[in-house]
Amino acid sequence: RLPGQRREKKSRMGERRVRIADIAGELGLSTATVSNVIHGKTKKISDETVKRVQTLLEERQYIPSMAGLLLAQNDSRIIGVVVNNHEKYGGKVLEDGFIASSLNCLSEEIERAGYFMMVKTTKDCKEIVRFGSMWNMEGLVVIGFCGQDYQKLRESMHIPFVVYDGFFTERGRLANITIDNYDGGFQAGSYLREMGHKKALCIADNGICMDQERYEGFLSAMGEAHTERMILPMEEESRRRFYTENLEKIRSFTAVFAVSDYYALELMNYLRAQGTAVPDEISLIGFDDSPLCRQAYPPLTTIRQDSRRRAEEAIRILKELKQGNCLQERVVLPVRLVERESVRRL
Repeated sequence: RLPGQRREKKSRMGERRVRIADIAGELGLSTATVSNVIHGKTKKISDETVKRVQTLLEERQYIPSMAGLLLAQNDSRIIGVVVNNHEKYGGKVLEDGFIASSLNCLSEEIERAGYFMMVKTTKDCKEIVRFGSMWNMEGLVVIGFCGQDYQKLRESMHIPFVVYDGFFTERGRLANITIDNYDGGFQAGSYLREMGHKKALCIADNGICMDQERYEGFLSAMGEAHTERMILPMEEESRRRFYTENLEKIRSFTAVFAVSDYYALELMNYLRAQGTAVPDEISLIGFDDSPLCRQAYPPLTTIRQDSRRRAEEAIRILKELKQGNCLQERVVLPVRLVERESVRRL
């Protein structure tokens, strides 16, 4: 096909809704092949062909235009859950305690509401639109992306969705279920002060959004006590080197507040391997109260957030959105300190 003909065809297609036959004709494929790619039936299709079809679907904005139609006629009974497969998880995001607990509670609530749950992990926000539309979903729960990603989703996708732990400077048309991060940090700091700690370290992998709120609460509660914060590398092997390089400084504190159980338990295991006992030599507090906290040795003191309550709120809001109610809702759930054996009184 000549370049001019291709441009002319693109122009004509822009005047009406793109059809599967249009995509197939432009690529020289059968409509069955294009349909199979759209519906994820790619076992017998080459990776190269799948990529060509997906690329052209995006160029012709086939998925976003279909999303609006699906919303009006949807009866799939599928709720999708999309989790950001962030680099800090090292490809094991579904093994994270907070994520696993969230999925477990969502699964029960979605089934109770008479729906089916489908889970996807991705680092690419664009994949969320394709995922929701290809599987004819009635709603989505999106976990772990950035505020700008959620805004783009709202602009390009008409499927109702709810955000877990979003952090927005402007809420726009987004429904966000979060927790009182500041109070969680404050409870951690207050408990350490009560236990006699006057020199405490906070560890996080960034200094923004929810982690910043947790640190600010912690800092406020510690008052005039000596506190510092260390920003950890995202990649696991880099963090191990970081711990080694900063081991003596970490040992100079009597307690560490980690903004997630993930980092608290990782540090606990590292310190044990280096011959430093928790809590005899250094106390440790996490955040989330994932199931692994109870199985750790010693069991981890942490800030508990209610995964079941959050799942209940997510399904409630999705139902409201499905009925056409335009919710701009920010639900802030309370948290509480769970005392276990990883903090000692000085």
